[in-house]
Amino acid sequence: MQITFHGAAQQVTGSCFLIEAEGCRFLVDCGMVQGSRMAKERNYKPFAFDPKLIDFVLLTHAHIDHSGLLPRLSMHGFVGPIFTTPATFDLLDVLLKDSAHIQEMESERNEKRATKGKNQVHRREVHPPLYTLRDVNHCMRQLRTISYDIEFSPHASVKACFRDAGHILGSAIIEIWLTDSLGKICKLVASGDLGQPGRVILRDPTFNEEADVLLIESTYGDRMHKDMPSTLDELVGVIKNTLVKGNVVIPAFAVGRTQELLYHLLLLSTQGRLGPLDVYIDSPMAVAATEITLKHFALFDDDARELLSQAKQLRLQFRLHFVSDVKDSIELLLIRSGAVIISASGMCDAGRVIRHLHENLGRRDCAVVIAGFQAEGTLGRRLVDGEKHVRLLGDDIEVQASIHTLGAFSAHADQKALIDWAHAFKRHPRKVFVVHGENPASQALAVLLRQQQAWEQCDVIVPQEGATYKF
Repeated sequence: MQITFHGAAQQVTGSCFLIEAEGCRFLVDCGMVQGSRMAKERNYKPFAFDPKLIDFVLLTHAHIDHSGLLPRLSMHGFVGPIFTTPATFDLLDVLLKDSAHIQEMESERNEKRATKGKNQVHRREVHPPLYTLRDVNHCMRQLRTISYDIEFSPHASVKACFRDAGHILGSAIIEIWLTDSLGKICKLVASGDLGQPGRVILRDPTFNEEADVLLIESTYGDRMHKDMPSTLDELVGVIKNTLVKGNVVIPAFAVGRTQELLYHLLLLSTQGRLGPLDVYIDSPMAVAATEITLKHFALFDDDARELLSQAKQLRLQFRLHFVSDVKDSIELLLIRSGAVIISASGMCDAGRVIRHLHENLGRRDCAVVIAGFQAEGTLGRRLVDGEKHVRLLGDDIEVQASIHTLGAFSAHADQKALIDWAHAFKRHPRKVFVVHGENPASQALAVLLRQQQAWEQCDVIVPQEGATYKF
């Protein structure tokens, strides 16, 4: 048995792990690399394995950095089933189609620019779409849904089970039992992305009791999140101080982050901490994801159920506007004050939020609230790092708006939560791979794990991309 790390090794995105066991080869995740232009170029490279030889895929959740290359995998010959949870299936139908649309539009736009410029160098840089809507529809037919806590056998020598990861709707920790030719069983646990305990809407991540091999994420392996009460105090202050003369723009992932922000804004309104509020969700994908979230009401925690029961009483105090039509989105750009605008993408590298940043970043009366992880190379990361001049939609813009980073909204477990989750294992793994983190974060978590008294016999590894390990 062996595992090869084809992504999310010393980086956050591009999750893709190839596991070879008795008579089968399968993937955990097949995600897109996100971030800089160089990262995007990597998505066009051929797979480092033959997709035709992959028997099946186990998918942790719907985020594009975990799922975004599934259609491309099918394009190149993968014909097996893709197993995931019902909520993830519903979200994939939105996210992958949106991703295909972005690929097609970007390819068409670059082709027009290259043709207009008649520049042969630029023409060589024009790629076809990574995949099209037709490819997504073909891939979706390969998905098979399994609910939480139900064991299933994707192969004669493999059993698996999805446990609630508390990260986004439908996200899963995957337990995998592998049987060799002698009948010996090895249990592998892949954390996927773990949610922060105590977050709203979703339940806390499930604790696992035993594993032989563990893959643990480390996005925030080197830091703790700010506490939520202080974060909400800051958010209230930003909104009250800004809306009199300007707008508050919140770049947010359409899935998970947008719904969590809505929850907190609604909660603050019920508590009387905010005056009458106009909140605009300018993202067709976020609108669809919110509808899917409500569809899976059974996955909510008790507090979320209670708050939603009170929501109808706040229609005058909390005015929520869903913006799907392009024309309405453009008209939203004319609003100069009084609007809280939540728009994708969460790292400011695509989507409608670019237009809102173009209109508001140069105004000192406005504020931009960063409410999630920003990968290296993204505009969001540059704003967090204090960059004062950015180029958007062909214009050079001096950053005048205030920039606020609210880390407590992260959908990822922080360092303490990761260690606490690891502590719950009653039978500790003999081999641990620290993944899904930039190198400093992964190394910091690895050091802490090695220092845990009960884990002294564990082999804790921060793998390099492309590295293969036997277990």
